[in-house]
Amino acid sequence: MSHDLASQFEALIGRRVTIRLHDEGGGFRDLVGVLESTTSLRNRHGELLEFSHSEIFIWRLVIAKT
Repeated sequence: MSHDLASQFEALIGRRVTIRLHDEGGGFRDLVGVLESTTSLRNRHGELLEFSHSEIFIWRLVIAKT
């Protein structure tokens, strides 16, 4: 992970994000939850999900509706 992306992820710890990952069999899979570290997030079921930076296709901050 580049230093710039690492610092962006560090700034988002504790915020809700969605991360699209390259899947092993081709295609993609999405993770949605609160970023716990630069390599993990906690989903709505309370599960801690780990991911590798090399798997990331795209990510974004999820902004809550008001």
